[in-house]
Amino acid sequence: MRILLLTALLLFQAIVARAEDERMPSFHPRVEGARPLVAVVGENRMTELVDFLVPYGVLNRAGIAEVMALSTDEGPLNLMPALRVRAQMTTAEFARRYPQGADYLIVPAVHDSGDSGLVQFVATQAAKGAVIVGICDGAKVLAQAGLLDGRQATAHWYSRRQRERDFPAVRWQNGRRYVVDGKRVTSSGVSAALPVSLALVEAIGGRARAEALGSELGIDDWSPRLDGQASSLGFDGYLAAATNTLALWRHETFGVPLQAGIDEIALALRIDAWARSYRTDVLTTGAAPVISRAGLELLPDSAATDLSPLPGRALPAGETLDEALDLLTTRYNQETAKLVAAQLEYPRPDRRAATDSRKTMDYP
Repeated sequence: MRILLLTALLLFQAIVARAEDERMPSFHPRVEGARPLVAVVGENRMTELVDFLVPYGVLNRAGIAEVMALSTDEGPLNLMPALRVRAQMTTAEFARRYPQGADYLIVPAVHDSGDSGLVQFVATQAAKGAVIVGICDGAKVLAQAGLLDGRQATAHWYSRRQRERDFPAVRWQNGRRYVVDGKRVTSSGVSAALPVSLALVEAIGGRARAEALGSELGIDDWSPRLDGQASSLGFDGYLAAATNTLALWRHETFGVPLQAGIDEIALALRIDAWARSYRTDVLTTGAAPVISRAGLELLPDSAATDLSPLPGRALPAGETLDEALDLLTTRYNQETAKLVAAQLEYPRPDRRAATDSRKTMDYP
């Protein structure tokens, strides 16, 4: 009996310790009464859309911190696979205005993870005490800065072999939405941006605020647990990508009108999903730049008014990807939807039955 009790106690302690390890570092003001300072930094040439806009939008909407959108250089910030924005300041301006540094720095996936200016900025913010959060392959920027050596970390499944080869000192993990190792936080693929952002809200503003915002966004679980894993394109995925790419006569271009106050979180998720189908181009449209709900300047790609509207409705962010994938299944096929889900590293059950019942509905 004693052995059983001891075993149960040790198991309980291990579970508690694991739970503690998975928590984001909570906010501790360096100056009494100071408001938390969160920065999201992008590289002008190409930064992942959801990785940048979702954390920025979620943290702003939480109302618990001063949140700044940064770019490495002057000029528009090009987001992939679509959309352009204008950051609120450059990294150089941020360094001058906030010499103490950020409390939390969020680093999305970028085209050039070895960009010297970006890597140096991230390393400097870490040295000043910031919690550094790498979203998706933003982890490679952290690794380039030497911030993950000897630590546990994760990133997008697609880059696994390259990461293990280039950064052997990092203890790369799989099967987690995000990994916390001290003041270093890294997440898996694109879709993990939403749960990791809510985990940041909880760390800064408390559980109640995170639950309230999660309810508004349609998210009730932002734990690191990953139920299922879209961790490979497989033969069908590569075949779908090739087939969709080569079938030029079936390609479509959709427009998304930019309106003042637009929800940048849902916008990013919708555009990112459709633009990854290999047969859809998505352009934002408008006569002039607009300011999003969270205060970010969005730049239209085109002034055209005759583009077909991007399918989908205004839904809470937590429902946006499921709807987009259902519509991709209906409009194209199941293989295309699975291809998109794998790129977003978005685990979801086979929803063929759910979408089959809606195939008689008209979608724009």
